[in-house]
Amino acid sequence: MNRLTNDWYEQLVRPLLFRLDPESAHHLAMRLLRAAPQIPGGLALLRSFAPPPQPRSLFGLPFRNPFGLAAGFDKNGVAIPAWEALGFGFVEIGTVTAKPQPGNPRPRIFRYPKQEALINRLGFNNDGADVISERLRRLRGS
Repeated sequence: MNRLTNDWYEQLVRPLLFRLDPESAHHLAMRLLRAAPQIPGGLALLRSFAPPPQPRSLFGLPFRNPFGLAAGFDKNGVAIPAWEALGFGFVEIGTVTAKPQPGNPRPRIFRYPKQEALINRLGFNNDGADVISERLRRLRGS
């Protein structure tokens, strides 16, 4: 992350997100990332934060970058174009279950700012395999 990006995040974005409870902050971020392709210049703005590509090949598969997004952040695969624009080399969605489920009761995300840590007890909240597979099918077709 370059200095301007880091300053922008530390001085503006982080304080605003920390005024929200962790799960609300996550939902807000996901809504914005999901909307990015529909906002004129949205993906271009995200690309401006992406690091330079560092192509790799593993098991015969090409990756634009050697780092990816782990499962649990975008459980339903709703923001994949945004993750690509931000420079992730791969994205793992889920956990996906056969049927939709709500996960654990709230509160289920806990911040520990002094330790720069977060505890995630969301559970397996997700839209279910049928909905998510259709979403991915539409994304591949676009």
